[in-house]
Amino acid sequence: MTTLDETRQSFIENLSRISQFWGYSRAMGALYGALYLSPAPLSLDDLMPIVGVTKGAISTNIRALEQLGMVHKHVRTGDRKDYYQADTDFWKITRTILERRQKPEFDKALNDVSLALQKVRSRPHSGAEAGLVKFYEERLLAMESFFHTVDSVVALLLQIERLRVEGLRSFLRINSVKRTRKRIP
Repeated sequence: MTTLDETRQSFIENLSRISQFWGYSRAMGALYGALYLSPAPLSLDDLMPIVGVTKGAISTNIRALEQLGMVHKHVRTGDRKDYYQADTDFWKITRTILERRQKPEFDKALNDVSLALQKVRSRPHSGAEAGLVKFYEERLLAMESFFHTVDSVVALLLQIERLRVEGLRSFLRINSVKRTRKRIP
């Protein structure tokens, strides 16, 4: 039977691999994993033995996680250290990552495919290259279409998240108004 520490370490290693797969550093994934499975906020010093990287690397990656909204700083009165806790709202994290990182990269890739397609279409379709031009056009059209579909799905996911947040705010305002009306004699 595995211990909880072994399970935690395995989880941290898995998040490291996932983080690297998505183009982030392994340390970012490990830090998020360590904080996610921590019942209390942890300092950089607390994280060093858990994650196994230098304090400088932890500091750099914690800042990146903060910018993505994946971790939040906590200050303890009388303690000069900063402590960090993982955000557990995965929809919010996904939205932030899509908006801040993936969307700009994706938009650039879509633009590059569209430019390549325009270049292919601007070539004359005659002679020995005619077949290759047609082949390129078909392939680039397929990729452009796929990218537009993915872009639409991402936009839909972002809109759903906005609607979820707006719906919750609206619900809270309605309930607040109802409570206020009940108090008025």
